[in-house]
Amino acid sequence: MIYAIRHGQDDERFIGGWSNGKLTKNGLNDVKFASLWIRDNLSINNILSSDIKRARDTAFIINKELKVPIEFSEILREQNKGLLNGLPIDIAKKTYHTFLNNMNIDTVYPKGESLRDLYIRIYNNLNKLERLKDNTLLVTHRGVINMLYYILNNKELDMNKGQFEVTTASIHEIDFENKLIRKVR
Repeated sequence: MIYAIRHGQDDERFIGGWSNGKLTKNGLNDVKFASLWIRDNLSINNILSSDIKRARDTAFIINKELKVPIEFSEILREQNKGLLNGLPIDIAKKTYHTFLNNMNIDTVYPKGESLRDLYIRIYNNLNKLERLKDNTLLVTHRGVINMLYYILNNKELDMNKGQFEVTTASIHEIDFENKLIRKVR
């Protein structure tokens, strides 16, 4: 079995994407509790993490409990929000008002990617993820885990990012062989 965890909470006043935002105090605490749960309930032999700071920080916190090899990968990066990566949301709403109010799955962020681009990126790298050793923990982002839900459930892509309950520090079990994914914590 492969497992995926969404990084801990970061500052929601900023657009995430490929930004280098830090985990909040609550985010740090949530990840510490999740790491204890993982230690006590799962058998993890290695960690593959997004190379974006909030995911890296999450992986390091978890690994204080697990003490297993960690590898970082661009494959597990969140959607690239281009010029909006890390931008304060209030500024983004003023500067990119028309753009943000007319988004759909094919809307490409300025110098970034669309939601469909993220889906295609994850879909095209699915064979690499499927070849991971059992008991690997993926430390990644809501967008990436959502794409796995869409792909494995053969569900049409839409803009509803909350439908799979990929909350911060939530853990999801992935069975690539049987094309199943479910939230376990």
